[in-house]
Amino acid sequence: MKVLVIGATGLLGTAAATALDARHEVIQASRSGDVQVDLADAESISAMFETVGKVDAVVACTGVVPFKPLAELTAGDFEAGVADKVLGQVNLVLLGTPYVNDGGSFTLTTGVLAREPINTGVAASLANGALESFVMAAAAELPRGIRINAVSPSVLEDATGYHDFFPGFAKISSEDVGRAYVKSVDGIQNGRVFPLG
Repeated sequence: MKVLVIGATGLLGTAAATALDARHEVIQASRSGDVQVDLADAESISAMFETVGKVDAVVACTGVVPFKPLAELTAGDFEAGVADKVLGQVNLVLLGTPYVNDGGSFTLTTGVLAREPINTGVAASLANGALESFVMAAAAELPRGIRINAVSPSVLEDATGYHDFFPGFAKISSEDVGRAYVKSVDGIQNGRVFPLG
């Protein structure tokens, strides 16, 4: 299969691309790679698909949200988080559906904050929860047997700079994250969120 991994230069994207590369032809896209894309820009998404052409699966390992105490968050902070993490991945599905072969799939990335809160994580919880609801609903309406799922990891073992923000949370290995992306791409599940940790 031909699999497009977006955000392939980050920790999650690297884990996904490495695991999938053992089984498939992987095309890596990011803001700075050989195939460039900015999910905040619909024209950039369309241009990426024009360059890459038809694929069997799309994996999105992207999204930035602000981390601030609730009392310091503004409407603009929430809008920025939704625009980047949520609408970026939603637009990827909307604009990418014509480029995904029959029976193909999308895999989005959310995170543990959809299930478990942390201090300063309100905007991330909102974004992750919205994406998970989108996956559930979109699964019923995507055409041509195209599936959609989400991988929702806890903090990664390799992301040591974030460990102090997640006290008591399970730390997930890159290998476990990679396997979850393989499960979504190669499996039969649809409309599912794969929680890790």
